[in-house]
Amino acid sequence: MGILTSSIARKVAMALSGLFLVFFLGQHFVINLTSVIAPDTFNSWSHFMGTNGLVQGLLQPVLIFGVIFHFVMGFVLELRNRNARAVNYVSYKGSANSSWASRNMIISGLVILAFLGLHFYDFWVPEIVYKYIESNPEDATRYFPEVVHKFESPIRVGIYVIAFVLLAFHLWHGFSSSLQSIGFNNMYSRALKGFTKFYAIAIPLGFIFIALYHHFNQLSH
Repeated sequence: MGILTSSIARKVAMALSGLFLVFFLGQHFVINLTSVIAPDTFNSWSHFMGTNGLVQGLLQPVLIFGVIFHFVMGFVLELRNRNARAVNYVSYKGSANSSWASRNMIISGLVILAFLGLHFYDFWVPEIVYKYIESNPEDATRYFPEVVHKFESPIRVGIYVIAFVLLAFHLWHGFSSSLQSIGFNNMYSRALKGFTKFYAIAIPLGFIFIALYHHFNQLSH
């Protein structure tokens, strides 16, 4: 039997990949926040992440694999859960038994996946072109102006805001569920659940603040 053939193994693998992405999201937020409070620090950290061999050669491929694995596994689990339902409850009221976030993880996940495509197009693709196709010399001060420029368009900022709102819904259910799937049902589970709810709101709101700050800051100059 393969390692991912059992239902429990699939759920654990899904949970672990989700927790890995949650950790990366927090780290990504901390770096991006410095673009608001300390642009020089943002340039320094971004330059390190963009030129360090370990980050580029190991962590970046692992991250890309983690994103793809998490979303593919999510779709697989959703399809298996739907096929496993022997009875369709005509009078079933989902809202009375579960939250909107838990019932629509696939929808929020698809929107987030589409947003990641835009995010890669905005930042990762230009970075690859800059370094490996155009072979430009490294400029450790270019990162802040590039980020600010991306938030000039109100349409792009609006897309980012919508995506992060749906990310909040996705995290609201997914973060706590991931912890449960790997066995965190103990005396600390209530505190952990409270932390996951706080994280699900605070981090997306933080990203929204960063986008709006850079957008409106440009309008004021």
